[in-house]
Amino acid sequence: MVDLLIIADDFTGALDTGVQFAARGAATSVITDPAFDFAGVDAGVRVLVLDAETRHLAPERAYALVRQAAARALDAGIRCIYKKTDSALRGNVGAELAAALDAAGADRMPFVPAFPKIRRITRDGIHFIDGVPVAQSVFGQDPFDPVRHSRVSEILGEQTAAPVIRRKAGDPGNDLPGIQVFDAASDEDLAAIGRQLGAAGVRLSAGCAGFAAVVADLLALEGAPPQIPELHAPFFVVCGSVNPVTIRQLDAAEQAGFPRHRLLPEEKLLPEWLDSAACAAAVQDLLASAKQEGRCILDSNDPPENSAAARDFAAGRGMDIEEVRIRISGTMGGVMKRLLDSGLEATLMCSGGDTLLALMRAVDVAELIPVCELDTGVVLTYFVYRGKTHPIIAKSGGFGEPDLLCRLEERICTGADRKAPPHQSH
Repeated sequence: MVDLLIIADDFTGALDTGVQFAARGAATSVITDPAFDFAGVDAGVRVLVLDAETRHLAPERAYALVRQAAARALDAGIRCIYKKTDSALRGNVGAELAAALDAAGADRMPFVPAFPKIRRITRDGIHFIDGVPVAQSVFGQDPFDPVRHSRVSEILGEQTAAPVIRRKAGDPGNDLPGIQVFDAASDEDLAAIGRQLGAAGVRLSAGCAGFAAVVADLLALEGAPPQIPELHAPFFVVCGSVNPVTIRQLDAAEQAGFPRHRLLPEEKLLPEWLDSAACAAAVQDLLASAKQEGRCILDSNDPPENSAAARDFAAGRGMDIEEVRIRISGTMGGVMKRLLDSGLEATLMCSGGDTLLALMRAVDVAELIPVCELDTGVVLTYFVYRGKTHPIIAKSGGFGEPDLLCRLEERICTGADRKAPPHQSH
């Protein structure tokens, strides 16, 4: 029986949170259907992660989807709800926390947004990225979901009238009704918050992957270690993220010899290109490059010497930024399907939740099984398409050091991932 439902706002977030439980041996499934029948979950699944895809929606729509999902889960007998939020606080955080509260009929919910392992902390109610208040970081410049405030109460207050209570571990006197935002600057802080709340206190809770690891320990959701699929070259990286963190990783990999293929504006923004002879030729070129070099990058970003090419192309055809986002991710998913249909057998990697979801939709797969983390926030999972199991590495655009792709390639080539790495308590 399912013990916990995690509701995430994007695909990579669903995976990096779900894997905290999968790595401990709790059977975990990530689904993409908001209308999923919670009463019909496969026997043995203890943690269900729903990618509600609400990050880019209007707040009212995000509220409705999260409230409906949480209410249906509770009606189906799922006893715990974890509202997963973006670790940089993008998206409809206030609306979605309010939705979870209302669905449960609760008057308070602990919210721990910090993820110290990737240098995202909350101090005095302000959220920091690499020591910089989040609104002043790269996430304040996000072209799709810019974070306008750094104080968590101000972010939440834009979308909910629920009281916001600032808390620290060890301040039981401030246990007041509302969304209780906990400061945390280290894994030790997260663990202390968990000890203070106890298992009963996290049955309705919220945060990112950092605190999810604490929740997994508190709820004792453990089991046999997961089986690790074999990872083989070529290593094929698909990037639909515009985050500077990911771009630095691609640049470092290219400098290390990864072939890097960038889509032109007309290729990534015109859907008819997918059915053209030019696309078919491009797919063959990508297959040949991956086979010959053992590694390959397919990148949706424009080159630095012509960084406005896609923007200018879109503007000339009356496309707004949301249409650009949807078209680019759809093209990336379509190209990957054509590669798989043409015989690509590789260890895949998707950077960016939109890109990963587009691939899953293109191959008509609605479920992924998270296995383990290969690096913080870098999740190994797999899917089955046309009878073949395809390992895929998923990563949010804002995670990881510049040399990440090079280190992952080394692990793939040396077969270092024959067993799951031991989990570490946060």
